[in-house]
Amino acid sequence: MQILIRNIDRKFEESEIAGLFAEFGKISSFDLVMDAKTGLSKGFGFAEMPNLDEAAKAIKELNGKKLGGSALRVKRAANSTISKKRSK
Repeated sequence: MQILIRNIDRKFEESEIAGLFAEFGKISSFDLVMDAKTGLSKGFGFAEMPNLDEAAKAIKELNGKKLGGSALRVKRAANSTISKKRSK
């Protein structure tokens, strides 16, 4: 399942955010979106977790979690593989 993470405090690095998700299970990929001009985080990213139960638990537990000065907004990404499978 692909997970969208928003409202990431820009002082955090990709490895720190990915580490939060790793507490819930295997992560097949993680991408913190960076601004090409400044090289700084744009404040959102994507995690891919192959186990649906682990992904659902990560979403439930991390949505609203205070990290730095921001509360994370975590949800299944609109283009998640599970959404594609259900729409067929």
